[in-house]
Amino acid sequence: MKSNFQFKYYILLFVLVLAAANTYAQSKETDKQLKSIGLNPITTSVPFLLIAPDSRGGAMGDAGVATSPDATSMHWNASKLAFIEKKSGIAVAYTPWLRTLVPDISLAYLSGFYRLSKKGTIGTSLRYFSLGKIDFTNETGQSLGTRTPNELAYDIGYAHQLSKKFSGAFAVRYIYSNLTGGIDPQARAANTVAADLSAYFKNNIKISDKKGEFAVGLNISNLGGKVRYSDSGKRNFIPMNMKLGTSLRIDIDDYNSIAFTLDFNKLLIPTLPVYLQTTKGGDSLNSEGTKIIEAGMDPNVAVAQAVFQSFRDAPGGFKEEMQEINLSGGIEYWYAQQFALRTGYFYESPNKGNRQYFTIGAGLKYNIFNLDFSYLISMARNNPLDNTLRFTLSFNFDDIKAKEEE
Repeated sequence: MKSNFQFKYYILLFVLVLAAANTYAQSKETDKQLKSIGLNPITTSVPFLLIAPDSRGGAMGDAGVATSPDATSMHWNASKLAFIEKKSGIAVAYTPWLRTLVPDISLAYLSGFYRLSKKGTIGTSLRYFSLGKIDFTNETGQSLGTRTPNELAYDIGYAHQLSKKFSGAFAVRYIYSNLTGGIDPQARAANTVAADLSAYFKNNIKISDKKGEFAVGLNISNLGGKVRYSDSGKRNFIPMNMKLGTSLRIDIDDYNSIAFTLDFNKLLIPTLPVYLQTTKGGDSLNSEGTKIIEAGMDPNVAVAQAVFQSFRDAPGGFKEEMQEINLSGGIEYWYAQQFALRTGYFYESPNKGNRQYFTIGAGLKYNIFNLDFSYLISMARNNPLDNTLRFTLSFNFDDIKAKEEE
């Protein structure tokens, strides 16, 4: 009776989450005030930090904060590493970017983990975003040479089991962004340090005679200082972000299992306000020469204030705040823990960028390595990854050792 009650509780919670997501998506265009504000996306510097670097999460609609742990968990939720079964492992991923327009923009990702003790695991990752070769010119069109701008982020974190069902993690990240390749003497590379705080809860459940697992994950990432690209330039927020999600896995039999996952994602930086306009169409200024805000809040605030302000500063009120939550969900099917099929969907409000796309993918485990593929099909605006195949290759050193012993 107790196991059935637990299962009904988890199913009810999962259904309520799905219902809330569906209600939000259906009511996104009903508020007249939002229609008057129109397109109001949130922009940040170093947006490459938000790109899903691996093919497993990428095949499930960019969802992964509560999925089972693997070698790429540092991006989604480092606290999952506390429950990883292997002793150590690494993953290598490659993501082409804007492949339909240019051939040499890409994101490379390398991540790994090592279990220090029964309860503690250390993880690390490096992502490198190449903007390809760019020909720079001056105001008159004369060539200034060719450079290869790039951005990178290196992070290291520690995950610890706080109980048999709950874990937490802390990670620090160094971020570097060079958009001119040093060709402009007035511009410089931007860099800063950020931190991630994450938590993960999982619990075994039983559905009649079938075993399963329910999990919830939370990751607050990129909590760090603003960056700028010149000594006199404006400081811009990095993509401080909160991801909350849940997953439910059901073991159908000894060979077949299926998992469902759903993530809610929100940027923790200010939304641009609506400024008061003059009768001639320009911005109204106060006595100090500052723009007068008609709706919303001042976005020029400190980092700590920006995080808390981001939940209540949208000029369209609560409806617009809800539009700033992106939804991503996916399904993962495994056969004999050797072959996987995945699919998912990502939704972003039309007023906040209008990214909407389906994803599909597959995974294959062979001896000592896993190979994952994903493919994205855009449904609304064009996506930089539209119709692009990307892959991830991971190695579990425990399997390598076992193979050598055989």
